[in-house]
Amino acid sequence: NSGYMFIGFIGFIILQGYSAIWIALVSTVGQLVAWIWLYKYIQKQGEERGIRSLTSLVSNTRGSPEARVAAILSVIFLSIYAAAQLTAGGVALETMLNWSPTIGILIGFVLVVAYCYAGGIRASIWTDAAQSSVMIVGSTILCVVALQGTGGFSGLHEQLKSIDPGMVNFFPSGLKFGATLWIFAFFLGGLGVAGQPQVVSRVMTLKDDKARKEAMVWFFVWQTPFIALMFIIGLACRVLLPELGVSGAETGLPKLAMTQLNPFFGGLILASIFAATMSTADSQVLACTAAITDDVKTEWSTNHKVTKRVTLVVAVFATAISLVGQQFPGFGDSVFKLVVLAVYGLGGIFVPMILIRMMGYEPDTTHSITMMVSAMSAVVIWTLLGYGDADGIFPSVPGVGSAFAAHFIMSRFRETSPDNPFGRIPMPSQQTFTYGAVALLMVFAVFESSYVLLGPEENDGSSGNDPYMLSYTVSEWTETQTLSLSDGETQSFEVTVDGSMTAVLSAQLTITYVDTGELGTTTCDDIATSPDYSGLAGPLAESDDQDRSTNACGETTVVGTITPNLALSDYATGLGDYTLNGTESELIDILTMMGQSPEMVGTLTMELTLGANNGNPFGGDNSENVEVTLSMLIFQPSGMTPLTA
Repeated sequence: NSGYMFIGFIGFIILQGYSAIWIALVSTVGQLVAWIWLYKYIQKQGEERGIRSLTSLVSNTRGSPEARVAAILSVIFLSIYAAAQLTAGGVALETMLNWSPTIGILIGFVLVVAYCYAGGIRASIWTDAAQSSVMIVGSTILCVVALQGTGGFSGLHEQLKSIDPGMVNFFPSGLKFGATLWIFAFFLGGLGVAGQPQVVSRVMTLKDDKARKEAMVWFFVWQTPFIALMFIIGLACRVLLPELGVSGAETGLPKLAMTQLNPFFGGLILASIFAATMSTADSQVLACTAAITDDVKTEWSTNHKVTKRVTLVVAVFATAISLVGQQFPGFGDSVFKLVVLAVYGLGGIFVPMILIRMMGYEPDTTHSITMMVSAMSAVVIWTLLGYGDADGIFPSVPGVGSAFAAHFIMSRFRETSPDNPFGRIPMPSQQTFTYGAVALLMVFAVFESSYVLLGPEENDGSSGNDPYMLSYTVSEWTETQTLSLSDGETQSFEVTVDGSMTAVLSAQLTITYVDTGELGTTTCDDIATSPDYSGLAGPLAESDDQDRSTNACGETTVVGTITPNLALSDYATGLGDYTLNGTESELIDILTMMGQSPEMVGTLTMELTLGANNGNPFGGDNSENVEVTLSMLIFQPSGMTPLTA
């Protein structure tokens, strides 16, 4: 399990509802087939040929052109997969600790490199086992608490239905290409796990077929309940955090942990997420290292120092992908979409190659490279066209389909490719082809008719026009400093506001001091102030930063004001609790505005200078303690509640 399960998969469930069950169930079936069928072949090849990598499995000679192409493609897609893990860590830290995603990504980079340097594939396997225990415990606790918060399974179902009737339908609405290929893509995705180098290398370490069967049992004993837990948690997030929207869906699990658990168990969830991300990312980085040193630059494989450097370079490459992805919201910063691209890309490239070799077909260099490049091209183009989104067909279908299309075309028309595309298996007869085609058409008809009859109507899903109530509070945030000033001395008051600050309704600077040391005069010492807002991001709708001088000791004096965003005054006039009714889409926009204060991010400063006023030459006070305060009225949203008739 990876950060995909905690972040990306949860986000998919929040948006899809019950229909997300297909990716869980059908992908699991695909993985079961892979364990029973493909992994048996892979383990046997590893035992008989003494190979330990996927690139060696799909080529006959180490360092051959096809092996190098396979290695390069695996490094590219595995690095994207590793980048998704680092992004997941960044999402978790941003949500739970208000840290910048960049910090979370860089922390993940350091941990991954430490993992890889401290051990190797054996260390990775053992840490995976230990971290799985942390994941299961944390997920179980959160699932139980979330179910209690929704009123059990029945309460969860009813609330999902009231939010959006489409959420409780097992088919999604608006599929561009129908349900059959949409579902079949998940099966190929599960089967495509056999195309992941870090998984194949583990299967190849199994000593015999008995060990493979035992590993298969343990795999499904751990993964099946974990998927069930994640599915329930995802649905609970949709009920308990309706304000998330599309852009915030992947923050669902960490936000749920923050709102439903105490700090200790919230920390356990954060540890679970990082355990998942690191246990996956280090395996992927090590697999990339093996691909480069075994097949791209074979002379590096025996040089330990060079191997370590390659590992570092791969980790830097994955980190760069994750950081650059932050600049492309909606795809590059989406854990789900990055994982889908990587996993389905690897499956499309390598699973067809494994299948034809299982059948005894021996492709030459050109044949192998053409199949792999065809699959890679189809996956990338399909994704760029937007057809691989949740309402289209995930790219496993075009990837695998293009690879096999290239295989059949070359077998038919290329002289140096064997004629029989099925290898040692005899070509099916015309009758067999006919029966097969009829069977496929029947399956297609069953799924498509079921989708038409049972799927939601286009207007059953939430259009953003459902009525909701937004609850929020305006409270006071203050920062106070006491400055000790001597006559003629100037000191600075400085406050830094970070990106975690919620929307600011208004802000003001005040000073307070008491002049008790003067003799022979009742006039207080002068305090000159000079606010400076240039360090704030802005733009500020209204601000007062005039230089002032006051001798009003014994009272609080306002010396500067800011109104960052005039639009916020439509939703509050001062301190207190508020509610606002509107449509879901309207309130999500308002909630987003209340949840951030981009104008106030930065540093606010103010210089203060004391002008002492001695009452007589024999006594007096030429110093003062001045209390300076920045107070801000800030919005604190509580959440959105659906309104039922």
